[in-house]
Amino acid sequence: MSASTVAFVGRRDQRVLVASSRGAFREHVVRTLALASCTADEAAGGADALLKLHQSEYNALLLDPYLQDLEVNELIATVRARYPALNVVLLEREELEEPEEPIPINVRDRRGDCAGAKSSAQTDADGEGSLDDAIEAFAQRCTPKVPVERAPSAAVSIEPLPGMIGTSEKMQRISRLARLVAPRDTTVLVVGATGTGKELVARGIHALSRRSGGPFVVVNCAAIPESLLEAELFGFTRGAFTGAFQSRLGRIHAAHGGTLLLDEVGELPLSMQAKLLRFVQEGEVQRLGSADVFRVDTRLIAATNADLLQRVRERQFREDLYYRLTVFPLDLPPLHNRTEDILPLAEHFLELLCQKAGTAQKRFDFEAQEVLRKHAWPGNVRELQHSVERAFVLSEANLEIRAEDLAMHSEISLGS
Repeated sequence: MSASTVAFVGRRDQRVLVASSRGAFREHVVRTLALASCTADEAAGGADALLKLHQSEYNALLLDPYLQDLEVNELIATVRARYPALNVVLLEREELEEPEEPIPINVRDRRGDCAGAKSSAQTDADGEGSLDDAIEAFAQRCTPKVPVERAPSAAVSIEPLPGMIGTSEKMQRISRLARLVAPRDTTVLVVGATGTGKELVARGIHALSRRSGGPFVVVNCAAIPESLLEAELFGFTRGAFTGAFQSRLGRIHAAHGGTLLLDEVGELPLSMQAKLLRFVQEGEVQRLGSADVFRVDTRLIAATNADLLQRVRERQFREDLYYRLTVFPLDLPPLHNRTEDILPLAEHFLELLCQKAGTAQKRFDFEAQEVLRKHAWPGNVRELQHSVERAFVLSEANLEIRAEDLAMHSEISLGS
């Protein structure tokens, strides 16, 4: 551990998060730091650490290398990308068995020494040392292994998610994080403006997961009337309401063994959020008109273009549900923030159109490429796809798409 990191952890006004899948190890580290007047919180694993880092501000993260839910090097890379100012230290235990008592640290007037450590914590004749030295002695006992500033950066190119196009740095990061979380059952929240490809990301995560052979069920929370939403999600029994002539399973149950995507989750009415919370927490659903509770094995991915935290502040979204959904957030960038992906996407859409129509492959001329690059694309990838399709039609039999074929909606005159 570097001296700056030790000093950072050692000050009383700093908060430390200790992440480990082993409760005894967490308690041992937290108790030891507490004796040295350090404020420390516990995280039960990598996903829990990400959640707590999202909920609160910390100055240092101490990581047990033996996490059960996330691979520790990928977790470090994720934390580095999200919280570049956070000090992260990967600790390696000398033994897997945790000691019964914490390492004794005698603190006297904000000074102390670490019993069992050599003279590194001793600066005075009576054995007193600084608080930072005590923490350093503790860290040495735990054998610090890779401080975050030395962790290798992800310089290797990451393959895009299945069904997605994009090699920009921002999309590389999305692909890396999605591939990291795909093998887990961790709840994912995909955030992004309309047309950025939130559903494609969710499908990519499903395709890379152990559930890829199971169903992928999409529920658009904004498209279903509130009066029907509960029946759609949770199902109903015969006679539960007028018109319920036979029992039916809900969409959550239909996704058993697979993945459920709740699209536009920010549009869920408050009355439905409480019932959804039970499914998110316990994996249980109860059909309308029935007292029976079913357990379902369904992985949840939510998507929204809304600022859920602002909706929490406005009391339009439950805070407990918000934190349950944001365990692993993925924030998709708008297309104008990844301009290097525009032309590859446009060429991909054009190729698909030519294949579908059975025509020779068309291409964009230089002026058309410039139009594509310079347009702001407020509708993001969806707008780009529709613009390419319109240009394909307007180009008729020409093998080149020209700039005039790419006239945007606002520039098109429908005639007098």
